[in-house]
Amino acid sequence: MGEGLFSPWHILLIIAIALLLFGPSKLADLGKGLGEGIRNFKSSIKEPDDKGKEPPKPQSGSPT
Repeated sequence: MGEGLFSPWHILLIIAIALLLFGPSKLADLGKGLGEGIRNFKSSIKEPDDKGKEPPKPQSGSPT
């Protein structure tokens, strides 16, 4: 029953309907926003790993 659910023709039809509903400029803005969101999400996931790799710095000066 679910065979061929996402065939190339179905995807092209969905894209064509989206173009008719939103227009090309609105779709470009949506794609740009989606890409920025994915990039921000990936960078926020990588951020904690970067902080843990730095060894603690020794304090300068005499201990007295």
